[in-house]
Amino acid sequence: MHYVKSHICYGLLFSLVIGLWASLAGLEQPIVFTLAITALTGYWWITEAIEIPLTSLLPFVLFPLAGVITHKTAASALGNHVIILLMGAFMLAIAIEQSQVHKRLAFNIIKLIGGQSAQRIVFSIMVTAALLSMWISNTATVVALLPVVLAICVTTDNTRFKIALLLGLAYSASIGGVGTIIGTPPNVIFASVYEQFTGKEYGFISWMKVAVPIVMISIPLCALWLTRGIKLSSEICLPESGPWQKAEIRVLVIFTIVALLWVFRKEPFGGWSNALDLPQVGDSTVALFGVMLMAITSNGKGGKLLQWQHAKTIPWGMLLLFAGGICIASAFVSSGLSQLIGDYLSLLGALPVFFMLLGMTLCVSFLTEITSNTATATLLMPIIASAALALNLPIELLMIPVVISCSCAFCLPVATAPNSIVFASGELKIADMVKEGVLLNLLLAVIISCVSLVLLF
Repeated sequence: MHYVKSHICYGLLFSLVIGLWASLAGLEQPIVFTLAITALTGYWWITEAIEIPLTSLLPFVLFPLAGVITHKTAASALGNHVIILLMGAFMLAIAIEQSQVHKRLAFNIIKLIGGQSAQRIVFSIMVTAALLSMWISNTATVVALLPVVLAICVTTDNTRFKIALLLGLAYSASIGGVGTIIGTPPNVIFASVYEQFTGKEYGFISWMKVAVPIVMISIPLCALWLTRGIKLSSEICLPESGPWQKAEIRVLVIFTIVALLWVFRKEPFGGWSNALDLPQVGDSTVALFGVMLMAITSNGKGGKLLQWQHAKTIPWGMLLLFAGGICIASAFVSSGLSQLIGDYLSLLGALPVFFMLLGMTLCVSFLTEITSNTATATLLMPIIASAALALNLPIELLMIPVVISCSCAFCLPVATAPNSIVFASGELKIADMVKEGVLLNLLLAVIISCVSLVLLF
């Protein structure tokens, strides 16, 4: 309680100091208020002085009160199509989890790839986790696969192999989440801020063209690093899965349809939306179409694939956080703060682009070891967008590496939910995670910077 009270007060004081500094610097009043309100929101987000969803309501109250944006502009953030897309994606993920088809896929992929070598088994676990977390939350992925991993751990007394399995599961779930625009919350924040600044959607396939190569390069390299020098002395037995259930098949069919509709909506050659003359349809429409199909399709046991009692358990607080971020981005543009930040950050133009990207990705990956990656992305995206515009660089060239780096924190249990879950298994020490994770933070920063530079510049 004392911690909460202290950080509430510190946040207010920090906001006041930022506001006074901005005022004394001669900045215009809307910019002063935007800086002060963002500072307060960001401080409370990072310290969790108040629960993150409740803190996310601050911009909706304070920006209209300060006259930075109108109440209608602020409220429109909650109705943003990106929020609807994420809500639909969360509900689809609930249907997948209820059917348990993700576990079925996990067993099949592990049996397909995994042999009796440590490298192949760890790699198969990591490929499975990465593929699943591209479409459902990385938390759900790790929770689903952890029993499989622990069952494998029981069959061996090789401590390093156990550590490699557990860390491989956590790290690959985080890495895989960057593969699609809906794979992890920071990606969706990028999409919303990108649209705020450019007036255009960043397409599903455009994102995957950059992100999937990063995943494909990173997973094998991480597996090689985690399993270096490990030799197994005993046979590994994988648990058996039963026959396919009707619910599993139906969920898999519907979700495959939805995924294909997302990927090919606008590409190639204008996609199916252009071929059918449906330019008014978006990714959020497709997501809710999938939700409705799940809601009307029988699970073969007297119920539906998706029922409201399960759908209502999606993380509504996360949606509030995204909406708060969209509201802040609107205030950045409306107040002129984004232009001001861009002018200051134009000094970065003296650096070669690669070193600029590498510096930003390293800073963000280590910053998110101790802060929420979603809150960090929410705060940084408008700033990075402003910098890109000031430097006359493609806006996505700076934004995408930074937002992907928000998901690449591998050193501490508190850094990500997957890290926390595998640490809670009791098979790991923090020192194990730090020892393996530091180099991977560095490695991923290099991979992200190189791939982004080649594909986006």
